[in-house]
Amino acid sequence: QVQLVESGGGLVQPGGSLRLSCAVSGTIFTDVNLGWYRQTPGNQRELVATITRGGSPNYADFAKGRFTISRDNGQNTTYLQMNRLKPEDTGVYVCNAERLVYSYWGQGTQVTVSS
Repeated sequence: QVQLVESGGGLVQPGGSLRLSCAVSGTIFTDVNLGWYRQTPGNQRELVATITRGGSPNYADFAKGRFTISRDNGQNTTYLQMNRLKPEDTGVYVCNAERLVYSYWGQGTQVTVSS
């Protein structure tokens, strides 16, 4: 059974930073493409960033230059480093893993950017 467990969310002031983690188990980690999505108030779930099995990242426009996605194949974990956070980044951040035709989701971690 594939499981994804996110951590690292919390309350941060505008301009601050957070690093989210997503631990993946139950599958061969190097076989999966990984991604972070977010659900912001009043909006549909949207893509934040993805990283392929080979380590190639891709970012939504709002994330470029501020967020960095990475993966540690030895720890079966993907990370999302978020810098220069804005109030509009507030939402639930959810980890995704895809292998072949299968897609797996975590429960999400809340990020709140507020002074």
